[in-house]
Amino acid sequence: MTAKSTVYAGIAGYVGRPDQRGLVGVFVRPAGSEAWEHKITDHETFAVNVHPTDPDVVFAGTSDGVYRSTDRGKTFQRANFPDKTQIWSFLVDAGNPKLIYAGASPIAVYRSEDCGETWRRMPDPGMPDRAVMPFACRVMRMAQHPKQPGTIYAALEVNGVMRTTDGGESWTDCSKDLIRLAQLPHLKSKIVSDTYNEGMLDGHAIAISPAEPDKVILAVRMGLFETTDGGESWQDMEVGRFSPTTYGRDIKVSPQDGNTLYSALSVAAASKDGGVYRSTDKGATWKRFDKVQVHGTVMSIALHDRDPNQVYLGARYDGEVFGTEDGGNSWQSLPLPPGVKDIYSLAVG
Repeated sequence: MTAKSTVYAGIAGYVGRPDQRGLVGVFVRPAGSEAWEHKITDHETFAVNVHPTDPDVVFAGTSDGVYRSTDRGKTFQRANFPDKTQIWSFLVDAGNPKLIYAGASPIAVYRSEDCGETWRRMPDPGMPDRAVMPFACRVMRMAQHPKQPGTIYAALEVNGVMRTTDGGESWTDCSKDLIRLAQLPHLKSKIVSDTYNEGMLDGHAIAISPAEPDKVILAVRMGLFETTDGGESWQDMEVGRFSPTTYGRDIKVSPQDGNTLYSALSVAAASKDGGVYRSTDKGATWKRFDKVQVHGTVMSIALHDRDPNQVYLGARYDGEVFGTEDGGNSWQSLPLPPGVKDIYSLAVG
C-alpha cells in the first residue's frame, strides 16, 4: 500500500513503566513516504486531529497545551494557549470551521474562534470528583449534536459524561445512570481507585451519528453504552454478542456514511490483543473489520474525511500502526520507529 495521505501519531511515553520511558510527541508519515518523521520531540502528545475541511491544519494536544501545524505536519508551533496543561481531545465545530474545542486534564474545556491560533479557557464544568485515581481526570473525547451545534457531549476518564447546550459555557452531569449500571455485578470494576463504579465512569470515547442525531454512544471500560434522552438513562449495547473483547477505547462515525461506525475493542488498558469492529446499521450489530494481529490494546481509529476506504489503527505498545486503503480488504503494517512505547492517537488527512 502506497500512502496517499499523511498519517499522524500522538505518542505519550511510558504509562505504567517509568523505568522504560519511550519517545514522545508527534510522528508524521507524509503522503507518499515510507518513513515517519518525528516533529514534536519533547512533549507527551495525547491527541492529534486533522481539520476536517482544511487538511493543511493539524492540531496536537500535548502536555504543554495545544500545538498547531498549518503545513500538513511539516512544522508545528505552540498556539497562543493560556495554560501549560495536558490536552486530550479536539472537536471542530461542524458548521463553523474556525471554531475549535479542546478538552483538558484536569477536566477543563478551551475554545478557539480563529482556527486554533488563540484559545480561551471556558468556565469550570464543575464536575464532582467520583474516583480517586493516580492521575487527574480528563476530557477524552467530545461529540457534537448534528442539528444542535451548541450541544456537545464529553467522555471523561474517569468521571463519566458531561453535556453542554451552550457551546461550553456551562455543563450538565450525565453520569447518574452510569453509576446505577455500575451496581450490576457484571459491570462492577475497581482496579486503581476507591470505588467499584470505576469501570463505568472510565469514559474513553463518545460519538453521535447524523443518521441518528439523538443517540449518543459511549465507549467505556465495560463496553459500549447508548443514550437517546440526553444522558438521563444509558443502555448497554451488549457488544460482547459480537466481540470476544469488550474494553471500549475508541468509537468513530464514518464521515461519509452515518450508518457506519467503527469501534476499538480490546481486553483491557494494558493487553496484548484487540481489534477494530464495524457496524453498518448504526451500532445494532458489529463485525470484526481489521485483518491484523496487534500486540497491544487498540487505542485509536483514524478515518479519512474524504476517502471512506482509508482506515488506520494504532495499538498501544511498541508503535504498532496498521492501515487499509481498500476498505479493509488488505492491510499494511506501518510501524513507528524503535523507542516508541505508547500510541494514544492517530489521525489521517
